[in-house]
Amino acid sequence: MWIALAIISALCLGIYDIFKKVSLNGNNVLTVLLLNTLFGSLLMSPVIINGIWHGDTGPGDCVTGHLHIALKSLIVLTSWLLGYFSIKHLPLTIAGPINATRPVIVLIGALVIFGERLNPLQWAGIAIGLSSLYFISRIGSKEGISLRHSRWLWMALGATVTGAVSGLYDKYLLKQYDPLEVQAWYSFYQLVIMGITIAIIKKVKNERTVFHWRWTIPGIAVFLTIADIAYFYALSFDGSMISVVSMIRRGSLIVPFLFGVLVLREKNVKLKLLDLALLLCGLILLVIGSR
Repeated sequence: MWIALAIISALCLGIYDIFKKVSLNGNNVLTVLLLNTLFGSLLMSPVIINGIWHGDTGPGDCVTGHLHIALKSLIVLTSWLLGYFSIKHLPLTIAGPINATRPVIVLIGALVIFGERLNPLQWAGIAIGLSSLYFISRIGSKEGISLRHSRWLWMALGATVTGAVSGLYDKYLLKQYDPLEVQAWYSFYQLVIMGITIAIIKKVKNERTVFHWRWTIPGIAVFLTIADIAYFYALSFDGSMISVVSMIRRGSLIVPFLFGVLVLREKNVKLKLLDLALLLCGLILLVIGSR
């Protein structure tokens, strides 16, 4: 069951990435991100209201629990700030595979912190996934996107690292608190932190890009909320493995990848399709090995 939930989460994340790209194209990044956190908080607000109505101030009815969730919000928001700026300026067929490096970091943390162990099929899936990531990095260099010259690539890598830290932290949180409460309160604290962050950033650096409303903006929050709920419940199952769930979720890149090729007409399609096939093989081995 937890694998099925991870796959649902991956599909929703793929649509979420497309909506982000469309919403951010020529648009004000900070305003789009603020609206995303606002809509996400509104979608989950019934959980908070219902809890308070019944005397549950969650998570865990203690200050420490709320501090744990606030820390989660801060980590995710850092990843989002970096990720939003990078996806605005990078092709989807490059940004997706970069984000797919997240399971590698999660895997190392899962092995060290949680004592998870992978079987040979899962290790083979990881190895093939790593090979595909090296391949996409070579393709990126042909498009003038390199670590030496692209700050957006550095932001994408930063978003990946902080996202992996968030994934590892989730495994701890979901052993302590209810998944829906984690999602609801983390969305609320994210809105609060984002409001403060925008106030600070605007004093330091004034982003002059004009904001344009697009109906894909609320769609970002809708599909992310569904993806996160499925993800949190997947991790709450006994026997679920954060390394496997994280890798399956990276399969979300297939959806924006196809959008980038078919709709946005991005370059080096044949080479990128070969890379995508490699990554799919790795994900299939990982899923089979987790049965």
